[in-house]
Amino acid sequence: MKVKLIRMDFYPTQLFHIYNQGNNRETLFYGHHNFHYFLWKMKGHLLPFGDLVAYCLMPNHFHWLFYVRSIEITRKEYWSHLDEIEFKRRTAKGETNIWESIQSRKRKRVADPNDNITLNSAIGDLQRGYTRAFNKERGRTGSLFRQRCKAKDGWLHLEKNGGKIREVDKFKLNNDYARKCINYIHLNPEVANLVVRATDYTYSSAKDYAGLRKGTLLNLEMGRKLLK
Repeated sequence: MKVKLIRMDFYPTQLFHIYNQGNNRETLFYGHHNFHYFLWKMKGHLLPFGDLVAYCLMPNHFHWLFYVRSIEITRKEYWSHLDEIEFKRRTAKGETNIWESIQSRKRKRVADPNDNITLNSAIGDLQRGYTRAFNKERGRTGSLFRQRCKAKDGWLHLEKNGGKIREVDKFKLNNDYARKCINYIHLNPEVANLVVRATDYTYSSAKDYAGLRKGTLLNLEMGRKLLK
């Protein structure tokens, strides 16, 4: 399946709100196993490039608040992280012959491990990999996500008076955009009447911020500083 991802203009030491939805608002996640698999894909494909600060997976779209540390890394580093995460995922499922399966994946890789891969390409890999598994399960074909995955810069925003762009100091801890974005992401399920309170929703980071869950996907320390 060849799906071209529209390039997003990432750069290092920057916070980005990244989001996408299903084609024609098509459902992306039907059950817990779909959400859970996508979360594993996020851990594998995103974290080599930076820190996830907040997220929400809605039935037909997703939101990430992501702090970019590197816009590209070597494929060797990227693949090593993917294999480690895949081993953990399959171990958690109680699968057998995991090592053999991962070795088979390695043999299929033809790119030069010393070449670089960008965050844009990694997000494309994430969406394509999830789509393949989803299509196989649902007996469907074709693209699942909208081609244009979007990203908004977290440190530059429009002033309310005059419409001029004001640059916030890099990683200023009282960055108003970041605070509003985290709250916006977490409130999605509540606004959509999926839950009574944002912290009731399983597939967002709201539970982690409320201390109701101790996940390993987020940089909570960074997020809590941004919320101050």
